[in-house]
Amino acid sequence: MSDLIISVSGLRGIVGESLTPDVAVRFVGAYASKLPAGPIVVGRDGRSSGIMLKQAIIAALTACGRDCIDADVAATPTVGVLVRQRNAAGAVQISASHNPPPYNGIKLFGPDGRVLDAVTGGAIRDAYLAGEAAWCSFDKIGSATPESDPHADHLDMVLATVDVDAIVKAKHRVLLDSNHGAGGLLGKRLLAALGCDAVIVGDTPDGDFAHVPEPTADNLTGIAEQVRQHGCSVGFCQDPDADRLALVDANGRYIGEEYTLALCVKRAMQHEATRGAIVINGATSGMSERLAADAGVKAFRSSVGEANVADMMIAKQAKYGGEGNGGPIDPRVGYVRDSFVGMAQVLDLMTATGQSLAELADALPKLHIHKSKAEVSADKLPKLFDALIATHQDASASTGDGLRLAWPDKWLLVRGSNTEPIVRLIAEAESESEARRLCDDAAAKLAEIA
Repeated sequence: MSDLIISVSGLRGIVGESLTPDVAVRFVGAYASKLPAGPIVVGRDGRSSGIMLKQAIIAALTACGRDCIDADVAATPTVGVLVRQRNAAGAVQISASHNPPPYNGIKLFGPDGRVLDAVTGGAIRDAYLAGEAAWCSFDKIGSATPESDPHADHLDMVLATVDVDAIVKAKHRVLLDSNHGAGGLLGKRLLAALGCDAVIVGDTPDGDFAHVPEPTADNLTGIAEQVRQHGCSVGFCQDPDADRLALVDANGRYIGEEYTLALCVKRAMQHEATRGAIVINGATSGMSERLAADAGVKAFRSSVGEANVADMMIAKQAKYGGEGNGGPIDPRVGYVRDSFVGMAQVLDLMTATGQSLAELADALPKLHIHKSKAEVSADKLPKLFDALIATHQDASASTGDGLRLAWPDKWLLVRGSNTEPIVRLIAEAESESEARRLCDDAAAKLAEIA
C-alpha cells in the first residue's frame, strides 16, 4: 500500500495494487459520511480503469443511501459546474491527472462545486483511515441516474466570458490535443461554437495516451510539429482530466503552461468585469503579478494547491486567479482550474488584439523559472529554513507553505514534499542563470545542514 497517496483532496494509486475497488469503496463511504444531504455527481477521465472504479464508487455511494448523478466521461471543471447546477452535495471525479496509465485516483468536491478545502478533506481522510462509513439499510439504498448532457452548462458558462461573434469572424485554425482524456468531448463543442477550423487529436476518451500525459515541452514535441504542419495559429494541449492547458504557437514553439495563466490574466486586466485583484500560488510565475501591478490591482499569493488558491480568491474577493501549471480560474465559471476557460479566453485575446500567440507571449514580462529537488528528511527543514532566512536577510520571508523568499525581481520557494522525503526548490528571476543560482545555493546550504 506504499504507493497509495492520500491527501486532503483525494487519493491516487496504481490500479490493482495500491488502488483497489475495496480502497475506493471505503474511501467514498467515508466521504459520504461527512457530506450534507443531497445527490453526488460521479465523473471520470478517459482511463480504461475508470469504468470499473466508477461502478464500484456508485455502488458504494448508493449503499450509503446517496442518489448519484452519473456524468461518465467529463472534465474536472465540468464536474464542478455540475455540482452547482444540479444542487448536489458534492462530487467524485475519477482521475489521476497526468500520472501514467497504471494509475488512477479520486478527487473530491464539496457542495460549492470546488475541490475540498483542507479542513473538510482532512476530516474525510481521517474518517477513511479510521474505517468510518455511512452504510444504510436495505430500504434506504440510493439510485444512479445518467446525466444526459454533462457538458452543456459548462459550455454556456465559458462562452459567456468571451466575445463569441468576434472570435467566430476571426476564423482561427487551431489544433486541440486531448490525448485520449476527458477534454475532447467538450473541447470539440467549444471550438465549434467559436467557429474554429479545428484539427482534433486524441479526442477518443479511452486512456490510450499517444504521448506521456503531462503537457510539458518534452512530451509535446510531436504535437508541436503537427501544429506547424497543419498551419494552425495555436495548439491547445490538455492533461487527461482537462483542468490544465499548455500552448503551442504557429511555429510549433512550446509556449507552455505558465504562459496560459499569464495570458488569461493579461486579458482579464483589459475587461471591467475581471479587472481586479488576482490570486496565484507561491510557485507560480511572477508574470501574472507584474501584469496585475501594471493594471493597478493587487496580486496575492496563496499556498500551493488549487483549493488554497480558491480559498484566498473568495477571501480577497479576487476577480481572477489560477496556478502556473496551466490552470486559470475564472469565478464566473467556477473555482476550479479550467482548460476550456483558457482556450476561449486566449482566442478572445488573440482576436481582440489582432496579435498572434507568439507576439502576445513575447510581450509578457521576461522571467525564468528553475526547478530542482534534493533528498531531505522532514526534521531537517526547520533548520534549513532558518539558515536560508539568515543568509538572505534582504528578502521578504514567508513560511506558510514551506519557505518563500521574495525580492523585487526574483523569488525562491523551498517546500518539503507531501508524498516523498525530498525538498523541492523553485526559483524565478530575470535570467535563467540567476534562478539556477538561487536553487543551487539553497541546495548547498541543505548539504551543509545534512
